[in-house]
Amino acid sequence: MIPKEILKQVRRIQIRTKHRVADVFSGHYHSVFKGQGMEFHEVREYVPGDDIRAIDWNVTARMGHPFVKKFIEERELTVMLLVDISASHQFGSTSQLKKDLAAELAAVLAFSAIQNNDRVGLILFAEDVEHYVKPAKGVSHVLRVIRDVLYRPPRTRGTRLKPALDFLNHVAHRRAVTFLISDFIFDEPLQTTLSITARRHDLIGVLIGDKREHAWPRAGLIEWEDAETGQRHLVDTSDPRTRRRLAGLQGERRRDMLNLLRRSGVDTIETFAGESYERALMQFFRQREERMRT
Repeated sequence: MIPKEILKQVRRIQIRTKHRVADVFSGHYHSVFKGQGMEFHEVREYVPGDDIRAIDWNVTARMGHPFVKKFIEERELTVMLLVDISASHQFGSTSQLKKDLAAELAAVLAFSAIQNNDRVGLILFAEDVEHYVKPAKGVSHVLRVIRDVLYRPPRTRGTRLKPALDFLNHVAHRRAVTFLISDFIFDEPLQTTLSITARRHDLIGVLIGDKREHAWPRAGLIEWEDAETGQRHLVDTSDPRTRRRLAGLQGERRRDMLNLLRRSGVDTIETFAGESYERALMQFFRQREERMRT
């Protein structure tokens, strides 16, 4: 049985994201993510101004006057959500944990997709693939996706992105719009896998973070525990040199990650728990639209 609190949380996310999808994101989503091409729709009589290259010569010969083929965009897409549920996503210095932000972002993207009649699939992963939901349509399907992101406990604590990307490439035979939602805290060579996946799919990295990971307060001696390894470290946060060193290491890790994604051909959206993500998503959409116009 799923706890009532999880079901209430799913409902709260549905309500909170509803206006954002309807008023802000859906139009941009439609313009940025195109279908697989054009598909035949119908044949109609030629009217002056039609492109003569569209004339259907077989029908024209049968009917004795010109007819043209009409095509429409093959709109339907598959949207895959690859969501990291490793132990590091249990962290949060505000009222929102990183895992809760991941669920809300997944909800916004999934609701935008089904509003445009696209299918949504889900891959949950930690050190390996934990759970897979085949792509489908409908509000009830999206609610299940959100519930699984919030409720599915991982069997492992660490993070490996490669198994999830390999699994995606195995199950998704057609090009899919793929959002890789993770804090990207991992230790594995990944550029080759990222590059291969970005060539096969439209891969977007959604970086989940917490501002406290970049700037620690002066709070004296603190014992930290690594959520994924269980290792403990005693740190004197009252020392300004220690705080600067921690901030420097985190900043270096972030720059390395963004450079890796850029070299691999992966677009990125950077978000932080406890903060509004609308601006980051809108910036991503605008950049995509500008790129498509050039």
